[in-house]
Amino acid sequence: MVSHFELRTRSKPCRRLIAAAAVVAQMAVGGSSLAQTGSAPTASQTPLMDREKEIALALSACPPALAPGAGVYVLEKNGYVKVRDSKNGFTALVQHAIPASQDPQCMDAEGTRTILPRYLKVAELRAEGKSPEEIKQFVADAFAKGIFQVPARIGIDYMLSTQNLTPNAKGEVVPFPPHVMLYAPFLTNADIGVGKELGVDGNPMGPAFVASEGTPTALIIVPVAPAGGHVHPVNP
Repeated sequence: MVSHFELRTRSKPCRRLIAAAAVVAQMAVGGSSLAQTGSAPTASQTPLMDREKEIALALSACPPALAPGAGVYVLEKNGYVKVRDSKNGFTALVQHAIPASQDPQCMDAEGTRTILPRYLKVAELRAEGKSPEEIKQFVADAFAKGIFQVPARIGIDYMLSTQNLTPNAKGEVVPFPPHVMLYAPFLTNADIGVGKELGVDGNPMGPAFVASEGTPTALIIVPVAPAGGHVHPVNP
């Protein structure tokens, strides 16, 4: 039986995929640039972290039961490198949606198959000195040619760290509570009953919302803040 999710993914014309991929690429390109040298990073670069601290931060995105077996990548001057193989299908790394953000993630096997390759390649291209426009075009072409793929099933990318500094719908970097992300290519906020009104944190108001809506890498965001933690605002 073909699910609504699969029908939605398959029914979109190629031209929409290319256009949406370009939007996603632009968001990614605006993000994690790499520090190329030992000098202070520029506004378009992401400073490198101490390796052990980065590993700990990446794993803080995972549920405790998954962290010990998750694979780990860290960011170096030439891009991400694997420092630990996965034993359970999950992969952890600190992604940077924009240079000033800090987005620890722990993605399942489907995310590792479809999302991780794009993260790794974009970081590699930045390290080679490719311009944002060149990277954007590469990503769009890669989606169109099937080199980069959208998730083929619903899956989960955990962001359970209490140190999330993520871009909101306005492009501002703000603290965001621990949350989970569900793969939902091309989904929109309207599809899940969320309006255009933004909360005090600059994100769509609702118990859940869609990030990168309408694109190949749309994600349903579901905050799961611990008791006493920062809570994403919802409609009264």
